[in-house]
Amino acid sequence: MSAQGTPKVAGRTAGVSQGINQGTAKATPKGAWAITFLLFLFMVVNFADKIVVGLAGVPIMTDLKLEPAQFGLLGSSFFFLFSISAIVVGFIVNKVATRYVLLTMAVIWALAQFPMVGTVSFTTLLICRIVLGAGEGPAASVAMHAIYKWFPDEKRTLPTAVLTQGSAFGVILAVPALNWVIVNHSWHYAFGALGVVGLIWVCAWLALGKEGPLEDTRALAANEPKIPYIQLLTSRTFLGCVVATFGAYWALSLGLTWFTAFIITGLGFSQQQAGFISILPWVFGATVVILTGWISQVMMARGYTTRISRGVLGSVPLIIGGLILASMPHVSGAGLQIALLVVGSGLCGAIYVVCPPMLGEFTPASQRGAVIAIYGALYTLSGIIAPYVMGKVIQGAGSMIDGYMTGFTINAVIMVGSGVVGLLLLWPNTEKARLTRGAAPRSAELKGAVSPT
Repeated sequence: MSAQGTPKVAGRTAGVSQGINQGTAKATPKGAWAITFLLFLFMVVNFADKIVVGLAGVPIMTDLKLEPAQFGLLGSSFFFLFSISAIVVGFIVNKVATRYVLLTMAVIWALAQFPMVGTVSFTTLLICRIVLGAGEGPAASVAMHAIYKWFPDEKRTLPTAVLTQGSAFGVILAVPALNWVIVNHSWHYAFGALGVVGLIWVCAWLALGKEGPLEDTRALAANEPKIPYIQLLTSRTFLGCVVATFGAYWALSLGLTWFTAFIITGLGFSQQQAGFISILPWVFGATVVILTGWISQVMMARGYTTRISRGVLGSVPLIIGGLILASMPHVSGAGLQIALLVVGSGLCGAIYVVCPPMLGEFTPASQRGAVIAIYGALYTLSGIIAPYVMGKVIQGAGSMIDGYMTGFTINAVIMVGSGVVGLLLLWPNTEKARLTRGAAPRSAELKGAVSPT
């Protein structure tokens, strides 16, 4: 035995694990922010791909003679394979370098856009959106996993916020450009433009993309304490993250599919006007995301627990946003209704910033890719449900505006409920202590023996 009575194998393994997880915590490696910027652009392309159907919704419905329920199905189709691919790829990135996985996904995105350039049927459009969704399903979780290989835990909230900003900027940058193409040329060419942009990112990543140096996946798999997946996936913080983000993503998927159509067919604006108005929720949401990331990091630096600086900080805006959204049917005037929709849905952005770092707090790094992917796969299920529900509600309502208001009220109830659940369940700091209690390094378990001195 050693002087402290600790077996050699366990002590050596613990030392390796500690070195991997804590040894680099004081410094961020050179090039970390360059990779963060490339992955930010990755998410910009990701959300530009998502928004194009909603932005071109009215021309698509007109050209293809679609009913609201059919268009809602088109919006939902993007998510048919989204969750399945997210889970599969999540386990893959536990063992395969994220650099190659990200590259493969981006190629799929680009190629899925080009069939829409020519004459296209509803079936072809539906299939291409399903394929695109399968390619984009793992995007956020794999990008987060890749980022966390460049930043230690206490410095992850801000880069998470920057990465999350890619969604907002994907819309802010894409909407004016794509709307100009739609108005002056055709909605078909908007898809083609996105395919070209996707291929440009592929070339940039081939030249500059790298794997983060802070975590060696093979070393972690051999030396890091392992926690059974059933315990990780049934922990209250994991469940709280899934439920809270489910409500937030309900609002986001409605924004992607129905916001522009609401501005045109519900409030009477033109396609050109709607293009500018459609940017507003994302500008506000981007502000919320950056502020949340900054405030969370400042609070942690001042000694607040992650229960407060992440859990409460992410859940409360979701509740407030739902209450704001619930007031929409009770006010008059297009300007005020748009303002309430922008603020109510934009506050959801806070939860996206705090949940991945919370999961990363108590999940071993060698299992983190799968856990974050499963989290993403579960909360994005609302993307299948929400657009179709809105389409059915609109089609069955007495008037178009009544249908929209009913749909947004449903959204408000879901947001408030999911925010309350998050507020009750998000306790990442105590979760870590509970789950890691008694966990043993895998290498020691496999060897099944210790060598006393």
